[in-house]
Amino acid sequence: MNIHLKALGCRLNEAELEQWSRDFIMNGHHIVKDAREADIVVLNTCAVTTEATKKSRKLMNRLHRENPQSKLVVSGCYATLEESDVANRLGVDLVVNNQDKEKLPSRVMQEFSANTMPLVAMEPEESSLFLRGKQRAFIKIQDGCRYRCTFCIVTVARGEERSRLLTDIVDEVNLLYQQGIQEVVLTGVHVGGYGSDIESSLYQLVNALLVETDMPRIRFASVEPWDLPEVFFGLFENSRLMPHMHLPLQSGADSVLRRMSRRCKIADFSSLINQARDVIPNFNVTTDIIVGFPGETDAEWQQTMEAIEAIGFGHIHIFSYSPREGTKASRLANPVGSEIKKSRSLELHDLADKLKQAMLQQQLNQTVEVLWESPKASDLVNKQGVRYEGYTPNFCRVETYVENTVLLESRIKSTTLMGLSDNKGFLTGKVS
Repeated sequence: MNIHLKALGCRLNEAELEQWSRDFIMNGHHIVKDAREADIVVLNTCAVTTEATKKSRKLMNRLHRENPQSKLVVSGCYATLEESDVANRLGVDLVVNNQDKEKLPSRVMQEFSANTMPLVAMEPEESSLFLRGKQRAFIKIQDGCRYRCTFCIVTVARGEERSRLLTDIVDEVNLLYQQGIQEVVLTGVHVGGYGSDIESSLYQLVNALLVETDMPRIRFASVEPWDLPEVFFGLFENSRLMPHMHLPLQSGADSVLRRMSRRCKIADFSSLINQARDVIPNFNVTTDIIVGFPGETDAEWQQTMEAIEAIGFGHIHIFSYSPREGTKASRLANPVGSEIKKSRSLELHDLADKLKQAMLQQQLNQTVEVLWESPKASDLVNKQGVRYEGYTPNFCRVETYVENTVLLESRIKSTTLMGLSDNKGFLTGKVS
């Protein structure tokens, strides 16, 4: 059977696609890039914002329209929150909610009689077609969240925390390294809560990966700042743990954070960042900010802007608040008007760009290890030259131009950071 896998939203959804891909391939099926060639199309949906639910619905319709003969399987947060509605939509043949996600490949194969023996025997370390050509892989280490931030619908959709066994994660990382993957990103709904249900912790997991695998580069997806113990940053003494973390702040005003039910105050967050920067050279912190949370006053907004500028971030994901039915925040009084949210968002985008440019300037003239990615067809400058893109250890985007005979794809190369490219989000580099 030909199976097409598609995801919207978070890195966790992408990690789940990679797991499903391996399960399907081990049972003799093929992963195809084009949905029009598929016998079965699997869509992993998102519901983190109202816009995400709209995109999920549109994509379901498009996938059915492009290939009405295929079986359409829908999973993810939107499919879980609106299961009956999704199940009744035109073209949807099967809905698998988040609680049954790990069983999705077996459910699909049972439902559509697609369980066949491989034509050629496959060794366990056979490279997954879904991963081929990639430099990094997203590793799902846990699911669910014990916290209930008032704006978040994902905790409702994903349920209670469930951690994978440490040994299983170590085995997966070792397998991926054998397949040529150079970097893994540890992801989940509540990454910092890993191990709470199995008498382990994120610290123990990372330490095990550093000791029991040879994966060159290890990163984190979003981690809640209050989950990190004081000893955590000592792990970064090992250079294989990349000096970058995405720590969501959401607001720079303590009063807004209380309405969000966030478990961190601005002073605590700032202290944590300072602690990390004291012990980790060139440490880059990125974050999330919600603009226009219900009741956000001009004074609270000013506090947020001042806190962001004082802390300094390499990049900021900016979201204008939109109410999600089923969350506590959707019932809060004093919603912020759309024009005010738009104005504040523009103001924050300007500040975020200024902070990012300042951080990029600080990287110049350094020589660092860059993991270079696959060039696109459009990156062929001429018959003699190719443009490559890659990431520094602290997650800065770099571009370089090399002769056609120089192969950088999936290689980690010492690179001198020379300047800023015309694309302001990029550094330019010269490979040693």
